[in-house]
Amino acid sequence: MAERVLMKGNEAIAEAAIRAGCRHYFGYPITPQTEIAAYMAKKMPKIGGVFLQAESEIASINMVYGAAAAGMRVMTSSSSPGISLKGEGLSYIAGSDVPAFVVNVQRGGPGLGGIQPSQSDYFQATKGGGHGDYRMIVLAPASVQEMASLTVKGFNLADKYLMTAMILADGTIGQMMEPITFEDVEVETYDKPWALTGTKMQRKHNIVNSLYLKPDELERKNFERYERYKTVEENEVMVEEYMMEDAEVCVVAFGIASRVAKNAVVQARKEGVKVGLIRPITLWPFPKKVLRQAAERVKSFVCVELNMGQMIEDVRLAIECSRPVSLCNRTGGMIPDPDQVLASIREAQKGVN
Repeated sequence: MAERVLMKGNEAIAEAAIRAGCRHYFGYPITPQTEIAAYMAKKMPKIGGVFLQAESEIASINMVYGAAAAGMRVMTSSSSPGISLKGEGLSYIAGSDVPAFVVNVQRGGPGLGGIQPSQSDYFQATKGGGHGDYRMIVLAPASVQEMASLTVKGFNLADKYLMTAMILADGTIGQMMEPITFEDVEVETYDKPWALTGTKMQRKHNIVNSLYLKPDELERKNFERYERYKTVEENEVMVEEYMMEDAEVCVVAFGIASRVAKNAVVQARKEGVKVGLIRPITLWPFPKKVLRQAAERVKSFVCVELNMGQMIEDVRLAIECSRPVSLCNRTGGMIPDPDQVLASIREAQKGVN
């Protein structure tokens, strides 16, 4: 049996990144993700890696850009306001088609908001994060175990598709402790002939750049990039379905909200309500097909979110507004309890009968 260790979610990300081959970390402290940087500061020098606390979030994301261009497995982590500062660098990385790994342990907003958990960066993560036409792979863990396993998955996907992968977690999962294992760490390796590793007078110079002054060339690059994104959408959707076989009401939730929602679903089932849960694990690519198929069977949907209603828009788009979709939410750092979700399920059930 694999050894189980008790770890914080933030520490699990850092350890998994090291096991995935990350040897370069650039970041800046901000609550509630600072443990990631602290763990890397302690461990990286011992394994021949690089830890550097940059002078700012802007500096750290551009250091990530440089190391990624050299073909290194590199990461940064931050929380909501810090990710906003990294937005320009995220766009440059996307425009240069290099792989990178970013962690956002969300806090309440907008502005400085508060340091309590939130899911209010959904729009920012799934709709880009910076300027221009681009996408990031967005992974939403619901446990400390998934903080680790999706970190490894994120590095692998970033290298495979030459794009940024982001862990979109929240302060609760970042700070909570659970027993986990690292037995499912499967590191995939990819050739990187495009990397800036020095020609050694044996090949042409590689150029990593996001600037295209000729409009037809930029258009071609954008179309090519979106063909790659289409492949990601076809092959990399991750989703959990729970008690959906005969469901008449479908709850949709991710991250910590999905754990609360699952408890409410179990209680509703005890009351005779036919309800199930769909948990997107990839927020992009979003599980549109799974939701569309669910809409052919269920009568209504309930979205549970720690924001003012963001994922609900993608749910409505996925099902083409063919069923009513209601919102059960808390914001400002608050988390809905199972009773609140249960009340929303009961209300949705009234529309079914």
